[in-house]
Amino acid sequence: MLPLAGIRVVDLSTVVMGPYASQWLADLGADVIKVEPPEGDSTRRTGPAAEPGMAAIFLGVNRGKRSVVLDLKQPAAQAALARVLDTADVLMHSMRPLKLAALGLDPDTVRARHPDLVFVSLLGFAEDGPYGGRPAYDDIIQGLSGNAALMAAQTGDSRYFPTIAADKTSGLVAALSVCAALAGRARRQDDGGTSHGTLVEVPMFESMVAFNLVEHFYGRHFDPPRGPSGYPRVLAPLRRPYRSADGHVCMMPYTDAHWRDFFNAAGRPELAADARFADIAARTEHIETLYELTGEIVQAHGTAHWVALCERLQIPVARINTLDDLPQDPHLAATGFFETADDPAMGKLRFPGAPVRFDGQRAPLAVPPRLGEHTRAVLAEAGLAEEQIAQLQRSGAAHCAPATEAP
Repeated sequence: MLPLAGIRVVDLSTVVMGPYASQWLADLGADVIKVEPPEGDSTRRTGPAAEPGMAAIFLGVNRGKRSVVLDLKQPAAQAALARVLDTADVLMHSMRPLKLAALGLDPDTVRARHPDLVFVSLLGFAEDGPYGGRPAYDDIIQGLSGNAALMAAQTGDSRYFPTIAADKTSGLVAALSVCAALAGRARRQDDGGTSHGTLVEVPMFESMVAFNLVEHFYGRHFDPPRGPSGYPRVLAPLRRPYRSADGHVCMMPYTDAHWRDFFNAAGRPELAADARFADIAARTEHIETLYELTGEIVQAHGTAHWVALCERLQIPVARINTLDDLPQDPHLAATGFFETADDPAMGKLRFPGAPVRFDGQRAPLAVPPRLGEHTRAVLAEAGLAEEQIAQLQRSGAAHCAPATEAP
């Protein structure tokens, strides 16, 4: 059994940060109910698709969930959501405070009715700062948190990381925080105390700054500073795959012994004895020279030569994979990381699996839900009668997808 089996998460968030967090919770065993507006999450229309509303980006962050459509602008839909929350352990949202209040979903109102609920606000910025309440997307946070400047420091050109790093990093922080809040609630129950939930606030800006400054706060840890911000080894312009005689190789001698063995095996014993490279402090001080000399050495032989040499010396080494190479990577193939599903409407679909196993078990693959595929079932589980559900459907407060929309 997966560790979050029996936990129900109601997720009102959209796009990537929140859905990525709740996908992790689904992979950990939670029953994740994705509550969508009538038009659905915008990612349902982002990227190639085999059927309308099931585009690539949506597939990437919504596996293992159930979809419920409620038009929360309507009081009847708000009442239906309140019934669903009676059965839930976690509520996640990515709305700004004014919108929450207009929908009757501000934390005080919700927690007064559902005191055991873990209430999770996914924010661009902590609300008590001057940026509080501002809209935020990945590009904005990458710029503010230092990503674009890090790229400029290394390449000379301000640019974003070519991945939605802020959304996904913050999503991981959110999933971790939800698990921590659930563990704290369970501990209080076990101790015989009054059971109550937690208000969890996960701001993207602060999450990404914390992520970037793990190594890059560097000399600023000290007062007065003992050096500038920025870890020199990581920022060195020559930190990149080494060009070999026939391609590239990712090679990382790291310890003193690694570098000594590498230089000796490469026929450069004078570098093995060079004081500039004798230990990590010296190598960090002379990192550009080290990378330049190593690059010259590596160009003399092909990639296979360096892979074999480094494997013999137990130095970390790898070839470069393109994104298209990954499904055929022998390690990922052997561990069954990629999984396929045969969908009656869309045909064969391939997904990267959950990377984590518990007692050898990964979360079973489940195709992301069609819009409103589970509205009827979830509302019935919350205690609504069939006629009540039908009335919500007739008024447009809810949408229950017919069988043709949800094979």
